[in-house]
Amino acid sequence: MLEIAVLGAGHWGPNLIRSFNDERRSNVRWIVDTNPQRLEAAASRFPAVMVTSDPHRVFTDECVDAVVIATPTASHAELVRAALKAGKHVMVEKPLSHDSKSSAELIKLAEEKNLVLLVGHIFLYNPAVQWVKRVLESGDLGRTYYIASSRTNLGPIRGDVSAAWDLASQDIAIFNYWMGSEPISVSAVGQAWLNEGIPDAVFATMRYPGNTLANLHVSWLNPDKVRQITVVAANKMLTYDDMSSNEPIRLYDKKVTDLKGEEFIDTFAGFRSVVHTGDITIPPVRMGEPLQTECAQFIDCIESGSAPLSGGPEGLAVVRVLEAMDRSMAEMGREVKL
Repeated sequence: MLEIAVLGAGHWGPNLIRSFNDERRSNVRWIVDTNPQRLEAAASRFPAVMVTSDPHRVFTDECVDAVVIATPTASHAELVRAALKAGKHVMVEKPLSHDSKSSAELIKLAEEKNLVLLVGHIFLYNPAVQWVKRVLESGDLGRTYYIASSRTNLGPIRGDVSAAWDLASQDIAIFNYWMGSEPISVSAVGQAWLNEGIPDAVFATMRYPGNTLANLHVSWLNPDKVRQITVVAANKMLTYDDMSSNEPIRLYDKKVTDLKGEEFIDTFAGFRSVVHTGDITIPPVRMGEPLQTECAQFIDCIESGSAPLSGGPEGLAVVRVLEAMDRSMAEMGREVKL
């Protein structure tokens, strides 16, 4: 059984503690947080787990096999580096770090130490996202024209990172996973209203190989909670709605037919004839808990030595796009090459 230390008992930390403290494959040995109230609450909920505000007690504990980090983004690089140097496997919540330079250094260190480094891009472990990946690879949809996503809600409002680093990182990871590559360029605009220098809403467009576009809108200043992605392709189209637990995927048999030879269309019926509209199907997608799947893969990779779905290289790719978004926003939406 693996002995786990969880650093960060705030918004997401308790979910990680619950997932790893399963008494079958892993056990949470330490909970670390700088907030005394959180530590007190954690000690009350998990009386058998040791608590501390000093992460170095964890790094020097030879019984600890792996460290799970759910702290603010600015602290990721330092904590991941310390854990790897101490010989601990690491799972860190997205993003991997605050810049691509430190992210690359962490990947190299993990490789040198032969340790697992998993980045918590949890949506890659969602069965619906994986279903879309398979249907894209099958070619059933045809050539992908564009992908459009919206990830909005009223809060939680962050004071440490922008909406792009907090929210867009999820969609970037999904886009890269589906496309099997990084984008070749990025353009973005955003605006900060609540905290100076921290955009609350961001609109960005990524250009992928094959002239596929991916557009995203993220905001924590929106009255509706939306987590939806549309894929438009040559033969079929689909929508993925993460807010729908029963019917997350809708597949549309819709396309524009070949217009060659149609020199002049002067009737409504004629116009309609060039657009094919077929059935809408709802494929059966067996939904599970992505966090449990993600945590299980972390343990699997430690035991087998295999590479995780969202490892260091995948995390670095997302950070590179986020940096490009920042540069583009600073230059009023200029397209930035990656």
